[in-house]
Amino acid sequence: MSGPLAGYVVVDLTRALAGPHAAMMLGDLGARVIKVEQPGSGDDTRGWGPPFAGSESTYFLSCNRNKQSIALDLKDEDGRVTLEALIRKADVLLENFRAGVLDRLGFTTARLLELNPRLVVLSITGFGHDGPEAGRAGYDQIAQGEAGLMSLTGSGPDDPQRVGVPIGDLLAGMYGAYGVVSALLERERTGRGQVVRTSLLAGIVGVHAFQGTRWTVAGEVGRAQGNHHPSIAPYGLFRCGDGHVQIAVGSEGLWQRFCAEFGLDPREPGLATNAERVAAGRRLVELIEAAFAPFGADDLLRRLAAAGVPAGRVRSLDEVYDWPQTRSQGLLIDVEHAAIGQVTLPGPPLRFFDPAGPDGEVETTRTDHAAPPVLNADEEEIRSWLAG
Repeated sequence: MSGPLAGYVVVDLTRALAGPHAAMMLGDLGARVIKVEQPGSGDDTRGWGPPFAGSESTYFLSCNRNKQSIALDLKDEDGRVTLEALIRKADVLLENFRAGVLDRLGFTTARLLELNPRLVVLSITGFGHDGPEAGRAGYDQIAQGEAGLMSLTGSGPDDPQRVGVPIGDLLAGMYGAYGVVSALLERERTGRGQVVRTSLLAGIVGVHAFQGTRWTVAGEVGRAQGNHHPSIAPYGLFRCGDGHVQIAVGSEGLWQRFCAEFGLDPREPGLATNAERVAAGRRLVELIEAAFAPFGADDLLRRLAAAGVPAGRVRSLDEVYDWPQTRSQGLLIDVEHAAIGQVTLPGPPLRFFDPAGPDGEVETTRTDHAAPPVLNADEEEIRSWLAG
């Protein structure tokens, strides 16, 4: 395998999405990821469907590429002994059990670091490992609500909506992988491993961005307001002659160019500054949609591009994956799956380049991707490796 983490070994005890996504990110970077699953049933997501491809859940396929699978019952002696052997050879262990579960299985933090003092442990929970609600189970939609994201998403304050993907899980996984790589870097200096902890709650609060400081600094509570930005205008989704386009007028210079292109007065009272335009709200939207009404989306996007105004369409997912730009960025990969044959998966979002290649910049991004494994597919190979 190639990639920045080639040679590192990751033991993945996680299931569902947050932990598996973190482990998949490490596998995308070249680490050897060994997924430990429950005998018989495996990861919960193996049964999450429809849709299924043959007997395989497409949900499971989304978050388990570049991994091997071994089934271990951690409540029996063989399972615990095998896990101990894996831990001794690992660089990283990932777990997302409820607080205390791993301890009851005999794998306290002290025990893990006794087995391998250089081990980096990533632990992901729903709401944190301590505090008054540490014991709560972590499910994405519940976390989206509890962490305030749903109050910011929807057509208005009385229409809370979840994000269309399990963003709390994904953010916790992304922050977790970032923490693991940071801990591995620190290990190069100290020679010791450490524990990295994050949660769905932390992942969502971590991306509150300006909505967070809007409250903590200015004392304003952000609310859902549909497809228009609460602090920049015009910035959002607008109707045109045959559909919708999105524009992002993020500076006064852009506002001047936008108005010149569509015959508007940039100094019109109540619209001359960004703050005034934000306050104008519906009036501004109506003015712009009236200007856009004579144009179809394709013509409108060409005019916006010629004027230098950032703009785009709203694509369905099939359109995204058929878009040549998506394929050009390595965001689709073709792999051979043991049970269902060749499948196309969404690919890793990072690319790597060596600027000092013999003929100039050379891409070094990993390309030898492996399909998500069938349950226990790699037991023989893993046990042979452990036995030396």
